[in-house]
Amino acid sequence: MNRLTAFFIATLMALGAGLAHARDLNNDEARKLRDAGTILSTEKLDAIALAKHPGATLTDTELEEEYGRYIYQVDLRDTKGIEWDLELDATNGEVLKNHQDT
Repeated sequence: MNRLTAFFIATLMALGAGLAHARDLNNDEARKLRDAGTILSTEKLDAIALAKHPGATLTDTELEEEYGRYIYQVDLRDTKGIEWDLELDATNGEVLKNHQDT
């Protein structure tokens, strides 16, 4: 195998590994993490997200494990009908992302 082929294969493997950085957690996994005190309850996380946009409505939520961190993703629709994407650190409620959906 020549060096160019080896480099190409190594690059593809690295890219493939990078794509697998996040995985969705199911309800059972989330419940176990909450019960162990690893993450906050969804009620607390929802309240933190809703406090950023008073009067907004939750449209979707998802818990992911990304690079060893638990990220709670929230989609909101505010009182003006504007959609918002928020990401919170599920372990402490820190807002990591809060931007208007485009």
